[in-house]
Amino acid sequence: MDFEPSARATEYLARMQDFMDEAVYPAEPVYAEQRRSLAATGQLHTLPPIVEVLKADARSRGLWNLFLPDSHDPAHGLSVLEYAPIAELSGRSVEIAPEAINCAAPDTGNMELLHMFGTDEQKQRWLEPLLAGTIRSGFAMTEPGVASSDATNIETSIRREGDEYVIDGRKWWTTGANDPRCSILIVMGKTDPAADRHRQQSMVLVPLDTPGVEVVRGLPVFGYHDQHGHAEITFTGVRVPVANVLGEEGSGFALAQARLGPGRIHHCMRAIGMAERALDLMTERALSRVAFGEPLAKQGVVREQIAESRLEIEQARLLTLKAAWMIDRVGAKGARVEIAAIKVAAPRAALNVLDRAIQVFGGMGVSDDVPLAQMWALARTLRLADGPDEVHLRDIARAELRRHLT
Repeated sequence: MDFEPSARATEYLARMQDFMDEAVYPAEPVYAEQRRSLAATGQLHTLPPIVEVLKADARSRGLWNLFLPDSHDPAHGLSVLEYAPIAELSGRSVEIAPEAINCAAPDTGNMELLHMFGTDEQKQRWLEPLLAGTIRSGFAMTEPGVASSDATNIETSIRREGDEYVIDGRKWWTTGANDPRCSILIVMGKTDPAADRHRQQSMVLVPLDTPGVEVVRGLPVFGYHDQHGHAEITFTGVRVPVANVLGEEGSGFALAQARLGPGRIHHCMRAIGMAERALDLMTERALSRVAFGEPLAKQGVVREQIAESRLEIEQARLLTLKAAWMIDRVGAKGARVEIAAIKVAAPRAALNVLDRAIQVFGGMGVSDDVPLAQMWALARTLRLADGPDEVHLRDIARAELRRHLT
């Protein structure tokens, strides 16, 4: 395995670092103030204008859609391994940097699905504006009434009537759907309950303004409201053309696996970026804060916290790079165990580092004066999003047991 960055990756990483230093970090307080002002007028999920400024800047620097290896833009076409350190950098300012370069979830996964399985008409209508960053999208899979860690449990009905599908069901944690720019949902439901359990589901493209679609509310995460929102949505007699099916009928489960593999590793890359920023903040705080007559950095327990954090970050990064290297060579299916492993390890490492940083900051660490509390809330959510730890651990154990049974 060779993790040495290519010349192209090195150049893009330097470009991304300049963008972070010159544009993103200075924009963070502006973004926070604009969000507060918008929220005060009832526009909790409206995009602060500074992000559109950042998006234009990123495009001018050639930092756009870097997540998609065979992008429509032939100027890059980065591999997953080449993209990894860029995604990590974006995780250091996770609220705004991923969207600024058009590499934010859930749009990345939805674009990948449309790119791999969409018809020409679907690509023209939905993929092109997503790639241009002019609209946003949602992925409606999780349901409140069933254990969605097992996707075959999904109860939303997608019933065919002539040339239309009729959709009835209830979803939640549909990230992005509260944003006024959200125009399209990829909805997963059952088209044939009598089929094999992994062939019962299909994915259908549903414009958000379709009659019968109701965005009920946005769900907070530990009290934080994501700008794009995590929506609860009901579908009541929603009718869309049969041509809106993504892939083919009965392929929903397989498409979900194809979507979640790369998406999971993107989350892990950004989680490592969050951990790196937390370690930077912790170290700076330890050097500047005086207690009992000397800087906190003189305390053995604080030095141990810093050292343990560095160890965990490096371990998680190496496992992430291995998973990225595997995806590039054998695809997400062939790298399934590595993806499962890093999906457990990276959020754990980030949470540990963030918790130590919060401890070193004391009371300030749980406030909004520093980004640690909000990053902790996001990192904790990653232990549930795209499959809970327990599902991934089960898959890892199964693979390990198979090696000893053959």
